[in-house]
Amino acid sequence: MRMIVRKAKGLRGQIKVPGDKSISHRALLLGAIAEGTTRIRNFLPAADCLATLACVRALGVEVERLSETELIVHGQGLRGLTEPEDILDCAGSGTTMRLLAGILAGQPFYSMLTGNEQLCRRPMGRIVEPLRRMGATVLGRDDGRLPPLTIHGGNLHGIEYRLPVASAQVKSAILLAGLYADGPTVIHEPGPARDHTERMLAAMGANIQYQISNIKVQSSKLSSLDIVVPGDISSAAYFIAAACLVPGSEVVVVGVGVNPTRTGFLDALKEMGADILVENRRDTGGEPVADVVVRAGCLRGTEVKGDQVPRMIDEFPILAVVATQVQGMTVVSDAAELRVKETDRIANIAVELRKLGAHIEERPDGFVVEGPTPLVGTQVNSHGDHRLAMSLAIAGLVAEGETTIEDAECVADSFPGFEETLKVLMS
Repeated sequence: MRMIVRKAKGLRGQIKVPGDKSISHRALLLGAIAEGTTRIRNFLPAADCLATLACVRALGVEVERLSETELIVHGQGLRGLTEPEDILDCAGSGTTMRLLAGILAGQPFYSMLTGNEQLCRRPMGRIVEPLRRMGATVLGRDDGRLPPLTIHGGNLHGIEYRLPVASAQVKSAILLAGLYADGPTVIHEPGPARDHTERMLAAMGANIQYQISNIKVQSSKLSSLDIVVPGDISSAAYFIAAACLVPGSEVVVVGVGVNPTRTGFLDALKEMGADILVENRRDTGGEPVADVVVRAGCLRGTEVKGDQVPRMIDEFPILAVVATQVQGMTVVSDAAELRVKETDRIANIAVELRKLGAHIEERPDGFVVEGPTPLVGTQVNSHGDHRLAMSLAIAGLVAEGETTIEDAECVADSFPGFEETLKVLMS
């Protein structure tokens, strides 16, 4: 599928973005092992989350779909899952594979996790090593570093574990396994990472204590919840960026999650001088939510590094696009994790933005962009990465002429309806 984007004259309007992908995954997985019935509203019906849904059902959990975005999960409790009859297909979702591995590590049966070609190239050693230390048998290619993974769990022991890098997926896998351990599991983080798992576990009654860089969980039953998934800040990022860049724009994104472990991109834009207001703050199921108002303005370059990196790990492709249009240098470092996402996002965003005329230098752990640079529409490729596809679409809004994004069907991995939402703001 191709997506064709032309230069925009101004974006105006109020929009909602789909439900948060990270929270949708967790609501399904925790609902499956909770006691009772969990209702999920504003679920993200994207390819990655549907992979989690299929895996949960394959483990014997009944899930009713009342609509595209509303589910009823009939929880089986911590030990009520059943051995799957077939291999569990995580499609392209690293979240599905890593978090589900944590749950399966506590099950007294055999299971196997696989995915598409992209997923089977993504590193899994960071979850395999702690799960093995807890007592699970986990096998995979390259001594467990690469999928497919086979897991035989049960009889887990609590551990104290220091994460080598800040990673919400690795942390969550260990925490979920910790629900099945015979003693406390303590995790030390080197920096802030998404805390959606901790928040949802606490809301479901888990025996968990967490603060900055230190989390402790013990075996405990989970109670069902009625969960309203906030709008995804990572999906909102594309329209927030577009409103900053396209002259005459004013965009309001309603009901978006503003969890402080996810708002690094907003902070970076504010440091660049962006006109952004966060209004109508409220709380939904333990997650902070707000409306974000963005107006176009003149921006300057910035530097992103250290603890800010995990707080905006999915937004670096769109930050690179923004950086092409601002005054001065934008420097990103400490972000080597971008090389092992769905694709090598450092290499691929550099390659594709250069096609449009950007001055971007690739570095081992980030990139440097010099701006402002006039972009000129041409044919670019998503490399099968939904975040690159949407970032390139926003680049097309400020490029002269027409920009064609090849292999754009991957956008459905996280944002079905992306093009339609963009057209609403351009009309």
